Amino acid sequence: MKIKGYSYVTSIALISIIPFLWVIMLSLKTNEEIINSPLALPTKLVFEGYGNALEIAPLGQYLINSVIIAVISTALNVLISSMAAYATTRFDFKLRKPIVVIMSISLLLPITALIMPVYSIVRFLDLYDTKTALILVYTALDLPMSFFILRAFFLTIPKELEEAAYIDGASFMQSYRRVILPLTSPGMITAGILHFIFCWNEFLYALSLTASHNARTVPLALNYFTSQFAFDYNAMFSAVIMMIFPSVLIFIIFQEKIIEGLTAGAVKG
Repeated sequence: MKIKGYSYVTSIALISIIPFLWVIMLSLKTNEEIINSPLALPTKLVFEGYGNALEIAPLGQYLINSVIIAVISTALNVLISSMAAYATTRFDFKLRKPIVVIMSISLLLPITALIMPVYSIVRFLDLYDTKTALILVYTALDLPMSFFILRAFFLTIPKELEEAAYIDGASFMQSYRRVILPLTSPGMITAGILHFIFCWNEFLYALSLTASHNARTVPLALNYFTSQFAFDYNAMFSAVIMMIFPSVLIFIIFQEKIIEGLTAGAVKG
C-alpha cells in the first residue's frame, strides 16, 4: 500500500516538475536547437537569452508594476476578507448567511464572464490604464477564496479564548490583535500568498484594462517575443523563467504555512 502511495506522489511530483525543468533547459539552448531538437539536452549552455529578454521587452518596468499591484492588492484582500470572515464566524446578524451564500456563489463564477461589466465599470470610473484599476479588480476577484480560507481558520478557534481575554480586561481590539491574529497567522499567510500568485500570473484583466507600460504587468511582456514572421524562443523562455521565479520562490519558502492554511478545519476535535 505504501509503495502505491509513494508511486502516486512521485508521479504527481514529476508531472509538476518536468515542464518547469524543460522550460529552464529551453532557456539555455539556441533558437536553432529549440526548433530542431526541443526535447534534447543543450549541446552548449547559452545564457544570452536572459540579457536579450531584458532588451526586447520592458521587463524591468513590468516587474515593478507587478510588485506594486500584487503587494497592495494582497494587503487589501487579506484585510477585507479577514474582517468579513471574522464577522461571519463570531457575530450573529441578519446578513451573515446571505454574505456566506453570496461568497459561495461567487466561487462558481468564471472570471472571464465578468470581463465586460468590469471593463465598463473601470471605464466609467475613469480608471482605465491605471494600477489602481488592477489593484481593485484583483482584490475583488479573489475575495471569496480568501474569505473561505480565513473563515475555516476562525471556526477552529474556540470562543472561550476571547471570552477569557475579555474577563482579563482586554478590549475587542486587544483581543483581536493579541489572541486571534497570532492563531490565524497561517491562514493569513496562506490567503496572502495565494492571492499574490494570482495577481502575479493574471493575464486577461491586465490585458483588457491597460494599454501602456505604466500599468501593464509581467505576463504581458511575452507579447514582445512573438511577431508575424519571427519568434525569439530563447529570449522568450528566458523571460518565462524570470517571470515565474518569484512566485515559485515564495511558494517554496512558505509551503508549510500554505498547506497548514488549506487543511484548516479538515479535522475537528
